[in-house]
Amino acid sequence: MVTTTSNPVKRLLRMNTSNEKGGRALSLGRQLFLQLLCILIGLTVMFPIMYIVTLSLSSSDSRPSALNLIPTEFSTVGFQKVLDQPTANPVTFAELLRNSLALSLGVASAALLIAVSAAYAFARFKFAGRQFLMMAVFFVILMPGVGLSLPLYLLFNGVSIVDPESGRVVFNLRNSLVGVGVAMISGALPFAIWNLKGYLDTIPKELEEAATIDGASFNRIFFQIVIPLAAPALAVTFFLSFMGNWQEFALSWLFLSNPGDYTLAMTLYNMTGQYATAIPWNRFSAMAIIVAAPVALIYIALQKQIVGGLTLGGVKG
Repeated sequence: MVTTTSNPVKRLLRMNTSNEKGGRALSLGRQLFLQLLCILIGLTVMFPIMYIVTLSLSSSDSRPSALNLIPTEFSTVGFQKVLDQPTANPVTFAELLRNSLALSLGVASAALLIAVSAAYAFARFKFAGRQFLMMAVFFVILMPGVGLSLPLYLLFNGVSIVDPESGRVVFNLRNSLVGVGVAMISGALPFAIWNLKGYLDTIPKELEEAATIDGASFNRIFFQIVIPLAAPALAVTFFLSFMGNWQEFALSWLFLSNPGDYTLAMTLYNMTGQYATAIPWNRFSAMAIIVAAPVALIYIALQKQIVGGLTLGGVKG
C-alpha cells in the first residue's frame, strides 16, 4: 500500500522542486545547446559594437587594415576632434546636441500629452466611430514612417511666412525643427495611444465613480486620480518615444537643409557618403558611440522598469 502511494508523492515532490528552481528540468544536451545558442547570439550582437569601440580608441586617421576586436591602444583623439568640430559644416557639437535634445524631448512630451487624453477617451467613453478611429490608429502603426514623408513634405512646404516688402521667405515650416517635430509627433502618437489605452483599461472605473459621488469634477478626477495611477505607463511611453526620436534620421534628412538645424543622427550620416574618404574612421566611430551611449545606458539602467511598465496593461481586470 505504501509502495503504490509513494510514487505520486515522489512525483509531486519532484514537481515542487522543479517549480522552485524556476521551471521544468532540462536535459544536459538541451542545456548545452541553449547555452551555445545564447553565446552565438551574444557574439553576433557584440561583434560590431566591439569593433566600433576598438576603432574609436585608435589614434590613426587611416583606414584600418586588420580586423581587431580588442583595442591595442587607448587614445581619445577621435572623441576630442568630434567634440571640437564633427564635420566641415559650420555647426558645433553643442548645437547638434541642443537640436537633438530639443527635438526628442519636445516630440516625446507633446506626443505624451496628446496620447494620454486620446487614450483616456478611447478607454472610458463610448462615442460614434470609436472602433473605426481605433482601427485607423492601428493602421498608422503598421505603415512605415518613410511612407508618410512625401505627403508631409508637400503639406509643410506650403506653409511659409513671407516678408511683404522684400518677398523673401522668412520661415518655412518644412525647413525647420518645428516642422520636423510636428511630423515626428504624428508618427509617435499611434503607438503612444495604443500603449496607454491598454494600461488605462486596467484602472478600475469604480475609483472614478466614487470620486464623482464625492463631488470631484472631471478635470480633478483625470489629473489627481487617473494620471498618478498611470504614471508607470506614462514614464515608459515617454522614454520609448524619446529613444525613437533621438535616433530618428529619415524625416530630418528629408526636411532640413540648414546645417544649423542638423541633429546628431544627421551628422553621423553626414560623416559617410561623399565624406567617407575625408573623415577618419576613428572619428566616425567615436561619433557613433557618443550618439548611441546616452540612450543605451539609460535603457540598461531602467530595463526592469521599462519591461514592467510595458506588461502592466497586458492583463485586464
